Amino acid sequence: VQLQASGGGLVQAGGSLRLSCAASGISLHYYAIGWFRQAPGEEREGVSLISRSGDSTFYADSVKGRFTISRDNAKNTIYLQMNSLRPEDPAVYSCAATLSFIGDSRGLIPSLYTQWGQGTLVTVSS
Repeated sequence: VQLQASGGGLVQAGGSLRLSCAASGISLHYYAIGWFRQAPGEEREGVSLISRSGDSTFYADSVKGRFTISRDNAKNTIYLQMNSLRPEDPAVYSCAATLSFIGDSRGLIPSLYTQWGQGTLVTVSS
């Protein structure tokens, strides 16, 4: 399985970006997907996750109400719509796949995830 995140870039504070996570090698509908981010010098932080069907989602408190995760299994792609971006949001954002969906904060423990993709850099200017 290969995962590739894309859609990052430079945006002004208050702006929006939509990240995509595309897969090759396997159908993503077998997996729950999580988005993670890591800023320089910081630990990796779980941002959001979505169940296989897309009917269950979870968000970290730091992004709740601003970010929306969704998936299009027909396109084998997961999205992260990021609105109202803040100066504390810049990081490399990565997607990861797991066969074990837990619909709360435990679901964002990195060790649950077996497949990790290349990240995409998000920069926010104030």
